[in-house]
Amino acid sequence: MENEIKTPPQLPNSSMTVFERISNSVILKMFVIFVLLLIMMIPMSLVDDLVRERRDREQQVSSEIAAKWGRDQVIASPVLAVPYDYVSEVIEKDSKGKEVVVQRVEQDWMFLLPSHSQVQTDIKPENLKRGIYESVVYNSNFTIKGNFAGLDMKLLPVAADKMRWSEAQLVFGIQDVKGLSSDPELEWAGQKMPLSMDVRNFQLFNNNMAANLPLTKGEDTKFDFQIRVKLRGSKSINFLPLANHTLVQAKGSWGNPSFNGAYLPETREVTDKEFNASWNIPSFGRKLPQQWSGGNDRVYRFSGMSLAEANFDHYIETTDAAGVASANIEAATDMDMVQINFLPEVNNYQKTTRVAKYGILVIVLTFASLFFTEIIKKQRIHLIQYILIGAAMILFYSLLLAISEHLGFNIAYLLAALATIGLIASFIKMITKDNRTALLFTGILGLFYGFIFVLMQLRDYSLIVGTVGVFIILAILMRISTKINWYQFDKQ
Repeated sequence: MENEIKTPPQLPNSSMTVFERISNSVILKMFVIFVLLLIMMIPMSLVDDLVRERRDREQQVSSEIAAKWGRDQVIASPVLAVPYDYVSEVIEKDSKGKEVVVQRVEQDWMFLLPSHSQVQTDIKPENLKRGIYESVVYNSNFTIKGNFAGLDMKLLPVAADKMRWSEAQLVFGIQDVKGLSSDPELEWAGQKMPLSMDVRNFQLFNNNMAANLPLTKGEDTKFDFQIRVKLRGSKSINFLPLANHTLVQAKGSWGNPSFNGAYLPETREVTDKEFNASWNIPSFGRKLPQQWSGGNDRVYRFSGMSLAEANFDHYIETTDAAGVASANIEAATDMDMVQINFLPEVNNYQKTTRVAKYGILVIVLTFASLFFTEIIKKQRIHLIQYILIGAAMILFYSLLLAISEHLGFNIAYLLAALATIGLIASFIKMITKDNRTALLFTGILGLFYGFIFVLMQLRDYSLIVGTVGVFIILAILMRISTKINWYQFDKQ
């Protein structure tokens, strides 16, 4: 009885009708399988949409955490600002409607950048969780030291005695003041001074903090300064070099930093648990002059987006009617900064997306293996069974996505692959009633999924290894096809 069950159905004979002969045609079967593969691309696109939806949800939660903890931070050297009065002439109409020239006394600012600046920071990133999602945040301690070489009196817009030295300010900027863990500490010429928010006089930074400086004359602008800040933030930290010469030294307890921006570190040491990097930056790429007057505008525009969208345009230096050098101040961008990104150790959604790109290839190879099994074993496999096997292979990606959100990518990949291979192998055993065929497909599917996992680990070499691997698989299928007498089906 058992032998009768294992007896494969006979190939069609000449007594069959035309419809039956077409229905059992190998060429027709190949065409229908091809159409089925095209249909399978629809649920694969739905898997991509699902991965994108979960990734967007993670980014949304990450943004909510950052809004409460502290967003991407930008640190820049302070700017020395000295006010001055000047007389402007405007034309107005008097009570009789006659145009008259009216003189007004107005106030503006002279700005000076540091000569040297040294930034030292110790950063301690950590993962902050909300539900199944997490975001990288950090605590940091900054020390900014430097000095001003003094104003060039020849470039003052007014006479030196017209400068209001006693009202000079040191302006320091913070991107997100919500990240301040304590009040910043300023030392000017060895004297401690408080920094307070200034929302009226300056627009240099996103948030301006200013301190009154006890200046009496122009020579007083030649002093040292030191600022200490405890700052919280998320995702990245950025340094805008404004001094003639800037030295940045950063260390942190994170094994996966990404150094971006306009400058790469001169020295770096990255281990599994920490990093140490330094930058030595001259002012040649700076968009601002050493000193300027009147341009009380933002010195940078931070987007926090893809650095490829930033530009490298530079400020345009012009000369005003009085012959004094001035500048058309152009804001710096992300690409003018030193940037350290704190990437998650494992990006499950990115890896799942990369695996899903190979999904249709795995289905094609599996269907090809099934088709050759039909021909060699003379064991028919119904199109409905092809569809069920394809559905199981697509479900693999949903399993991978769901499990990786809780257990991590590697464990999720192993569990999803074992579940999918076991399901398909047992299904093929029930179809063919042959243990050897089921074991053969277990090995084939294991090879396919193992090959894709290896590609995920190679990164830089994934293209060449993947191409060579697919070439070898194609060569094997071509070799197997030579063992089949395809003309026998034409005769029948």
